This record gives sequence, C-alpha cells and structure tokens, in this order.
Amino acid sequence: MILVTGANGQLGQCFRQLAKVHPELDFHFTGSSELDISNKRRVRQFFQQNKVRWCINCAAYTAVDKAQSDLAQARKINIAGVRNLAEACAPTGIPLIHFSTDYVYHTKQNTPYKESDPVSPKGVYARTKRSGERAALLANPNTMVIRTSWVYSEYGGNFVKTMLRLGRERAHLNVVYDQVGTPTYAPDLAAAVIEIIRKTDSEAVPPYLLAGIWHYSNEGVTSWYDFAQAIFEIKDMACKVLPIETKDYPTPAQRPHYSVMDKSKIKQAFGLEIPHWRESLLRCLEGLA
Repeated sequence: MILVTGANGQLGQCFRQLAKVHPELDFHFTGSSELDISNKRRVRQFFQQNKVRWCINCAAYTAVDKAQSDLAQARKINIAGVRNLAEACAPTGIPLIHFSTDYVYHTKQNTPYKESDPVSPKGVYARTKRSGERAALLANPNTMVIRTSWVYSEYGGNFVKTMLRLGRERAHLNVVYDQVGTPTYAPDLAAAVIEIIRKTDSEAVPPYLLAGIWHYSNEGVTSWYDFAQAIFEIKDMACKVLPIETKDYPTPAQRPHYSVMDKSKIKQAFGLEIPHWRESLLRCLEGLA
C-alpha cells in the first residue's frame, strides 16, 4: 500500500487522479477525518494495522498569513504531524516522502538555491515547515523531503484560480513584481513522485538514494506579476496587470524576494524531465476550461 495523507488537499487530489491510471500501485488515501496525523497514537495504530510500503505526506498547514496568528495549529500539523508519520515509518524502514517549501530560503542570494545552501525561514509558516523537515529527517533516515514552490492546479484555492476570478471581476489588478521564483503545477509534481517510486521499486535506483532534501518545481523563472500576465494572455482576458513592489502590498508573513531552486540533483538522480512553467500553465488552464 502507498499511503497518501492529506488526500483532500491540492496535491493529494492530484495523486487521486494519477492513481486511476496506476491501479497496480495500490494507493490508499486519507484525509484528516480518516487519519489525523497530529494524533500520535492513531498514526501508530494505522501503521500497525495496515501494510504500508510508502508514505506520501500531502497534509500541511499552508495558510501562510493566517499561520502568523495560528502558531499552535501550524506546529500541530507541520511539525508534530510530520514527526508522527516519520516515527511510524522508521521501525520497518518505510520511505516517507514529505513536501516542504521554497519559503525556507529567505537570504540575499540571487542565484538558484541548491539543497545544501543555507536557509533562513521567516514567519510561522516557513519556520514550522523547516522544523518539520528536521523532525522527519531525524526520526526516519528513509525520509525524502521535497521542497517545492508556488504550487497550483485545477483543485483547491491557488494563485491561478484567484487570478481568473479577480480578472473577471475587475478591470485591473496590482501584482507584486519583485518576488521571483518558479510556479509548480501540482500534477507534474505528483507524476514525478510516482516515477521516483516506480524506479525505486524496480531497483532502477537504490532506495538509500531517496534520503535527504530535494528540489522540485517547473522549469523557468518568473515573478508573480509575469505569472498573472501570462494567465490573462493565454485566456485572452482584458484585465490589466499593474506591477507593484512588495512594500506596496504588505502581508502578515514575509515572502522571499528570490526563491528560484536548482533542480539538477533530482533530475540527474531519477532521470526526470521537468516541463517549463508556461507549458504546464497552459495545461492547467485547459483543464479548468
């Protein structure tokens, strides 16, 4: 069984869709009502009662700004819950695939981050995600932490769907242009994880290779302003995008001005081909249509 926690979230629903074309992988999906990962006893019982081969943790507290005033809940899910899963996986060597964020990078670096580069998370969300990484890697040596960025899809709430809604309601929008990174189409990320699992199961790559921190986003670089502009261009929407600086759009949580990640490690290790963000954006917009 491949256990997918947080299965009702954006990334979890992408795994649900891919599971339909991969019945041989025997996925089992749980939301918080079926498996509350912050409940240590319940997590331990689940692993004792089920033959889990892989654990993919899609459960996360992702409300970046709300986390500033909701520390307890963010810690409960992003740290304690992740530790519980890692500890449950460890005794039998079950690989845990856990997702983290580019927000841990908040330094003044302006070249693509490698996994070994220093981190400097700012804000509750970023700090709890970084602590969750540490907890998982410490509790289970077979943990694969994948840092990703700017995730969107046809499911849930995300930047693309927000822009489409606001673009229909307004003649113009102000969008920050001094935050630079790379969008990640969640179905691409889910497909990459399935490819990693298949290659590991077939012994095309050794299991020990999984351990540690990895980067995955789509290819290319953009700003939130250019991302919004691309959405409206592809959809031929008349909404005008106006570039503004971060200081003109204050938020409770700080965002990194530059968080482009180097993905050469994961591409070389697992032979992945990663689509450019504009190509994947087009697929998403077609799916939403």
